[in-house]
Amino acid sequence: MRVLLDVSAVPMEPVGAGVYALALARGLAARAAHGEGGVELLLLTRRNDTQRWSRIAPAARVLPEVPAARPLRLGWEQLHAPSLAVRLGVDVWHGPHYTMPLRLTVPSVVTVHDLTFFDHPEWHERSKVMFFPRMIAASVHRANVCICVSEFTASRLLVHTHPVGAVRVVHHGVDHERFSPAGDVHRDRAVLAEHGIAEPYIAFLSTIEPRKNASGLVAAFARVAAPRPDLRLVLAGGGGWGGERLRRAVERSGVSTRILRPGRLPDDVVPALYRRAAVVAYPSFEEGFGLPALEALACGAPLVTSAGSSLGEVVGDAAITVGSHDVAALAGALETALDPETAMRLRQAGPAHASSFTWERSVEAHIDAYQIASDRAGVR
Repeated sequence: MRVLLDVSAVPMEPVGAGVYALALARGLAARAAHGEGGVELLLLTRRNDTQRWSRIAPAARVLPEVPAARPLRLGWEQLHAPSLAVRLGVDVWHGPHYTMPLRLTVPSVVTVHDLTFFDHPEWHERSKVMFFPRMIAASVHRANVCICVSEFTASRLLVHTHPVGAVRVVHHGVDHERFSPAGDVHRDRAVLAEHGIAEPYIAFLSTIEPRKNASGLVAAFARVAAPRPDLRLVLAGGGGWGGERLRRAVERSGVSTRILRPGRLPDDVVPALYRRAAVVAYPSFEEGFGLPALEALACGAPLVTSAGSSLGEVVGDAAITVGSHDVAALAGALETALDPETAMRLRQAGPAHASSFTWERSVEAHIDAYQIASDRAGVR
């Protein structure tokens, strides 16, 4: 089966959906290299991004066809991708980032990560809100299979769109070699020190944007900080948009000198950040999956995250969940997680729970989805 995976939307520093696309490409390419799964992988990339994908997935055929600029890329998808699929003899086209070419004549799969463009447009840039709801609805209406990354996302998909193909829930995985509780303490502390981070601290890691609720976390931290003069809050992650709100929250918190903002951390520092944290807090208002929460659990971090949306589905009983809009409740959850006995219980529960989430399992489910797409296209 010749599968084309469109990775042209994946940025050079991927997070969230980008991490998913990268892991999927790597896993499918590994299967192809060993002759497993019956998949021949084609990777559709931006014209300036060939070397990266050749390194990530050496067994795949890289197709550097897509313009780099977002408006040109989105236009190219609709105007030129259908003829490319025919020319290459593609058996299944997979759009892993919400959209796909609407005039495809080959079997198709599209992945939807969340429906916040519909439910909460105020959390997104205006240009994206103008484009994505319409294109998601149209893509889902045409795809032979729609992959949702959680049951929660699948439920919201059925509220807002009208899929004509199969809807399949496929959870993300975790790189368990990278995200593990077994790191060397001295090395972890050394790499963290290079970024000004020292224990004890509460860690938050995500792209800084309104729906991640970093401002609420700052307010909750201010409530637990007074009796713990050595405790710090580390707000790590690259800037998205809407950062002015967080800046004001830090300034008004009364504990701004105890809040560290190191920016985006190198990949090899992230597991150390999770492992050495007194608590990892991920109080996002809503997630389609919530990969940082799962990665923190895999590292054995005591985790406080949001109840509802997909996060409760992902973390199960291995974390403390709380209403993300309630600052007092969030502060209380942090207090509970900082208790040594509770922290020990959570550190043991996290890796055991996360162990069932693997990229190998996710890749296998994607191959099944490709076969379903091919079969359904044959009977239309």
